[in-house]
Amino acid sequence: MADPKLSSPFAPFRRPQAVARTTRAYQKLFFYIQFDTYGAYLSVCDKGGKEVDTSHHHYSGPERQLLQALEQIREKQDFVIEWNKTKNLIYLVDYPFLLTALRPCDNIRTAAGEPVTFSPEEGLLLLQLSPGPGEQLLQSAIVLQQAGQTITDFLLVSEHYALANNQLIEIPPASINNQLLSNFRLQFDRKDLTLFLSLLFSQFEQIRLQWDGYPEVEFSDEPVKASPCLIFEKIDESNALYLRVLQQLPDLPMDALELYNLHRYADINELERRIRIHYISQQPADQLSEPILELLKKSGGKKAKGEAPLIEGNLIMLPAPLAEHFIYHGLPQLLAQYTVLGAEKLRTYKIRAVQPKLEVSLSHNIDFFEGSAQLDFEGEKINLFEAVQQYHKNHYVLLSDGTHALLNEGYVKRLERLFKKKGKSARVSFFDFPFLDELIGELAQEKTFQKSRSLFEGFNQLSKADERLPALNAKLRPYQKQGFHWLRYLHKNQVGGCLADDMGLGKTLQTLALLATLYPRQSKPSLIVMPKSLLFNWAREAERFTPRITTYTFYGNNREIEQLRSANLVFTTYATLRNTIETLKEESFHYVILDESQHIKNLNTQTTKAVMLLRSEHRLALSGTPIENNLAELYTLFHFLNPALFGSLAQFTEDFLTPIQKNNDKEAIRHLRRKIYPFVLRRLKREVLKELPDKTEQTLFVPMTEDQQRLYEQRRAYYANEIPRQIQEKGVAGSQFFVFQALNELRQIASIPEALSDGRIESSKSELLAEQLFDALANGHKALVFVNFLAAIETISSKLEQAGIGYVSMTGATRDRQSLVDRFQHDPDCRVFLLTLKTGGSGLNLTAADTIFLYDPWWNAAAENQAIDRAHRIGQSNKVHAYRLIAQGSIEEKILQLQELKKELFDNIIAADGASMKSLSEEDIKMLLAK
Repeated sequence: MADPKLSSPFAPFRRPQAVARTTRAYQKLFFYIQFDTYGAYLSVCDKGGKEVDTSHHHYSGPERQLLQALEQIREKQDFVIEWNKTKNLIYLVDYPFLLTALRPCDNIRTAAGEPVTFSPEEGLLLLQLSPGPGEQLLQSAIVLQQAGQTITDFLLVSEHYALANNQLIEIPPASINNQLLSNFRLQFDRKDLTLFLSLLFSQFEQIRLQWDGYPEVEFSDEPVKASPCLIFEKIDESNALYLRVLQQLPDLPMDALELYNLHRYADINELERRIRIHYISQQPADQLSEPILELLKKSGGKKAKGEAPLIEGNLIMLPAPLAEHFIYHGLPQLLAQYTVLGAEKLRTYKIRAVQPKLEVSLSHNIDFFEGSAQLDFEGEKINLFEAVQQYHKNHYVLLSDGTHALLNEGYVKRLERLFKKKGKSARVSFFDFPFLDELIGELAQEKTFQKSRSLFEGFNQLSKADERLPALNAKLRPYQKQGFHWLRYLHKNQVGGCLADDMGLGKTLQTLALLATLYPRQSKPSLIVMPKSLLFNWAREAERFTPRITTYTFYGNNREIEQLRSANLVFTTYATLRNTIETLKEESFHYVILDESQHIKNLNTQTTKAVMLLRSEHRLALSGTPIENNLAELYTLFHFLNPALFGSLAQFTEDFLTPIQKNNDKEAIRHLRRKIYPFVLRRLKREVLKELPDKTEQTLFVPMTEDQQRLYEQRRAYYANEIPRQIQEKGVAGSQFFVFQALNELRQIASIPEALSDGRIESSKSELLAEQLFDALANGHKALVFVNFLAAIETISSKLEQAGIGYVSMTGATRDRQSLVDRFQHDPDCRVFLLTLKTGGSGLNLTAADTIFLYDPWWNAAAENQAIDRAHRIGQSNKVHAYRLIAQGSIEEKILQLQELKKELFDNIIAADGASMKSLSEEDIKMLLAK
């Protein structure tokens, strides 16, 4: 008869019969996390740290469940042999579910017996790169980052957990052990950076990179294809030729794919300061050698008859007769498919792998050198263009003695970028002199090149410049003095340049310093073109810093040519320039200066065409983002500044655009960077931190739109009449609510008129904010935007969504504030935090941001300062820049005046409920409502 207990539907859940073991009765247990060369393992110990063997039957709760799991693992281990592990140790990397079982336990210990807890906050692994002790050395370290803190001393417990400061910290999956982790803490040569990062990301991808000037790495789904490489290794005594076939990737050692377990490749674009990770696509070894073997089969010739290659792996040995025929008849066909190395070993077969000497005889014209150029192959001289033509046709240059010269492909491309054929002559751009200097060596000392040499060498001497600074109502910081000397040097040498400093470093002030050395003595005006939102700021800055210089704003109804001619500085917008170009192109300016010069990034727009028609003796551009999308924008910029720098667009496309954007040609990138380097001055905030104050604040004045101004004036005039009547009847105290309503409405019109006009009237502020904010984000900054009206958050959110920018927002209705803060602090894709001043003005740590925008002013200046201090506080590693946006000619300007006149007045103007006014006098109200 069946046992009813066994026939129960719950029989599968019955506890198995306990195996008789020698165990100790109940005692206080501790779970120790210890480490050996394989990894972290878990052991059960008594209070003295001695390992014990006990049964789960004596315990309850989490301890019982964990002990039971350990017993089951040990039973399985009895039947398994692990050669690389210590017998009977339970490694957490093999059983990660044990960490889940450990979480509710309060008796976890380190190997030293110290208590261990689970951290409530997650962490992430971060690779830090920093300069090493030598100029070309880099120092790497993998650290653990958690809640804004950087932890260097930690160990990996499992794929998902690290142990640091006696806490188990959850991390993104990291399939890497502690030994490998320590291997990435090393010093290495900068030239090996591609290999280092390829090795790193081949091991694991869940790691962030922190390297000065580079944003977070990008992971691409597009594989990078390894290029086949043919290496001539040696020729033995019998003249047999030894070939080796490998696969190669740019900037990696030739045999890297053979020596290392690489499946990802780090593509480093130095020009765009971008790192992109690709999977590596390699050909099977047999396919790699197939084209060579096919050619060897077809190789004819009486001498080679009956000869066959010997093949061992990727090594191919060709007997002398076969080798000779292969070199002359097969190799030229392979040069298009394979990169060839070791060709210098082929002299036995009349192959010369020599670096010819470049000889030139050039005369100096205004923007270029012109004359003859030839290559000297150890005494035999061949016209440069004839040699290049032969190279492209045969991959050889045939010499008179019957030998064939193999040229380095990179060298040929370099020559082609430098020398352009003009009739029978060779022409080199004046701006390419530094590259010509490298190639012709001592010949560059000739008098023809003295002026060019002097100009380019002068850029390196600017730190020693002792030119007297002009009279300014400002004290220039050291980096601003450097910028001034650079601008003066460009001016003296009559070349154009782009001042590309990061936002907030004072491009306007440096430019005014330059102009102050010219005016008021210079008779011709200088034209400064900018977006509409910057017109008032330029006028205000000029009045503040250079009051002796006269200005005229050529805009709107104020477009008088005679006034333009009589002013020193003329301010206008890109739109006005475009609409009045027929008039302005007839004027002669001393300078044409483009602020936010990215407005001419497209060569074919009407605005760019209009700018190119302007006549001036000097040209200058200002932009924090001179390249926004592609290199064609750089061409357009320099076509304005120095037209001879790149020549035609077709020429620029052939030399740089196609090689860089399609092929990521590292040599072309280096050439381009060096070519523009003297004419672009760019400093980032983090590079000049020592010269910047801890916190800088700037006020940006924004003109209201016509519709906005009209609505504002209607409501201002109404309240200017109505409020005095209310006060006369009810007194200031009795009129508080009406006054508050009036001031609040005027502030809304000045800041967010969309909310009071059903979206018909758009704020000019949102345009300026977008320009400044997107500029900051393009330079790698995170930003806080504080507002006072919820409608502003909706408007700004919409712009961010349209631009595809990650953000979070916080209002008084937000409940889980900390999760938003955590995301902003640690998620690199979350770039902007929108929040109301009341909600975000205190209690938050937002040190991930170093750029702050106060969209509209608050009565209480202290509240604004508290908002700025959300980022400007302990833990902030960058200097903080705060920008106040003020609607020109509105109540917002009056609020600033009140803040200046009565700094203590508005400590508590509006109470917590926002409707109770204190300390605001009748005179203050009149001033706020004045026109």
